[in-house]
Amino acid sequence: MTAKIKLGISSCLLGRKVRYDGGHKLDRFIRDTLGQYVHFVPVCPEVESGLPIPRESMRLVGDPQHPRLLTTRTAIDHTERMKRWAKKRLDALAQESLCGFIFKSKSPSSGMLRVNVYNDKGMPQKTGSGIFAKAFMERFPGIPVQEEGRLHDPKLRENFIEQLFAMQRWRALLAQDKQIGPLVGFHTREKLLLMSHSPKHYSHLGKLVANGKRHCPHDLYDAYGKSYVAALRLKTTTAKNSNVLQHILGYFKKQLSADEKQEMLDIIEAYRTGSVPLIVPITLANHYVRKYGQDYLAQQSYLNPHPIALQLRNHV
Repeated sequence: MTAKIKLGISSCLLGRKVRYDGGHKLDRFIRDTLGQYVHFVPVCPEVESGLPIPRESMRLVGDPQHPRLLTTRTAIDHTERMKRWAKKRLDALAQESLCGFIFKSKSPSSGMLRVNVYNDKGMPQKTGSGIFAKAFMERFPGIPVQEEGRLHDPKLRENFIEQLFAMQRWRALLAQDKQIGPLVGFHTREKLLLMSHSPKHYSHLGKLVANGKRHCPHDLYDAYGKSYVAALRLKTTTAKNSNVLQHILGYFKKQLSADEKQEMLDIIEAYRTGSVPLIVPITLANHYVRKYGQDYLAQQSYLNPHPIALQLRNHV
């Protein structure tokens, strides 16, 4: 797919000087590397809700499930201001067709999880979510979300970005007429990717599509989309990837020579034991797909779920 992914993001992560102290929190991987493939939709809850730059810092106080947003020194309560603004901003974001959102960690407005909430004794507990981030996740439960700090973990990074491109493919399908045929084609292309995340969801979605004519198209697509998103949120594992790679090898039973088959088996084993990253058996599989014209595998999202230049499978 050539169209850029629409990705919501906390403005400070792009280098915009919107933080309470007039600074920023530029993340170069996000802006410069991932930015080649996405169209950013920047959001700064505090500035967009009318607060100045610089401004007094704020923190969450009280009940972790329903905290108040107070300035740290003067205890001015900005909770209702933030909630009123968030409702309007979320209405606008609903028109953007976002495929994901990257939040600023630890922020009382934008932190996704483990944000400090101070109790009545002034003691912090890492139990909260920023007011805007929480509202976003409640409004758009199917959209992939992550914090910039957690993207430093190679597995979490690969999983999140894989979800972004999967969401883009799903939205492209939704732009067509909701008929059973396009959904069958979509599921066919996503089979191995689903298997690598959740064999259980893979089986469920296969049965759902097989019985698709029993459902009205709207209900069928709705059920499929929810389960598809849920499956891809589950992280892949070495064992699940190894199973998929063995499955791929089965498609070449009549084409591979004995030496080629043994080479593939050896590389799958090397991946399983942690000697090589996933990109190594994937590269060899793609080579055989091209060499032997394996059309079914050529269309599988699993073999090319995101641009190779991101090097996401080089570390998992």
